[in-house]
Amino acid sequence: MGASRKNIVLFGQAGAGKSSLVNLMAGKDVAKTSNDLKSCTLRWQEYPIEFDGESYEVFDTVGLEEPQLGIPQYLDAVENAYSLIQYLERQGGIDLLLFCMRAGRLSTTLQNNYRLFHEFLCDKKVPIIVVITCLENEIGEMDAWWKRNEEGFREYQIHVTGHACITAIRGNFPHRHEESRTMIRNLVKEFAADGQKEKQAWRADNLFMSFMRKLRGLLLGNGKLRRKDMVSCLTNRCGVSPDIAKKLADRIKKSVT
Repeated sequence: MGASRKNIVLFGQAGAGKSSLVNLMAGKDVAKTSNDLKSCTLRWQEYPIEFDGESYEVFDTVGLEEPQLGIPQYLDAVENAYSLIQYLERQGGIDLLLFCMRAGRLSTTLQNNYRLFHEFLCDKKVPIIVVITCLENEIGEMDAWWKRNEEGFREYQIHVTGHACITAIRGNFPHRHEESRTMIRNLVKEFAADGQKEKQAWRADNLFMSFMRKLRGLLLGNGKLRRKDMVSCLTNRCGVSPDIAKKLADRIKKSVT
């Protein structure tokens, strides 16, 4: 096996087929396919998978579900994002992001999920692949969907390192299913390796400060958030020390005044 296990964060809306994608990569059923996951959180499930002589740890998360969320939901996102960052710091960082979405129209929700993970959480420093699912009935090549919609990604300012148009369900299309497995595995091997080469040492508190500064617009854009509420959230819910929480709150407030 490879010298080290690479960490992959898989995100997207519930129902996008993330669990099926994990099983597709693994070549067997390791993740339960269910729609029972709670929305509006960044809680994760962890799956160790191996293929082609390499080992990967896949962290299957749930992204934001609605285009506009209130402050409590964003605070939940902050709380769980901080927990995920801390955990992945101990596991050696993030090597690759997989952005899973169903074939369909692009939306503000998809854009928010992209920004939350790629820009806010990973500071644009981690390779990201968008995986478009449910293309088993696509006429012609599955990649035709991307050719029709690539301009839309640019309009939403969703910039990715690579893409895969796939079906994660075998069904009546076993050939397309196997084609999809080969495609996603090749992309993971290529870009997770790039992540290993370029990965920098980072500390959770520093990355979280960057995350919080960028998230301030979302927090304050949905209503006024008092300094003491931010401090309380960071200390009681995120486990941040009082001194760091106050500095974070002051920095957020100052940057929007």
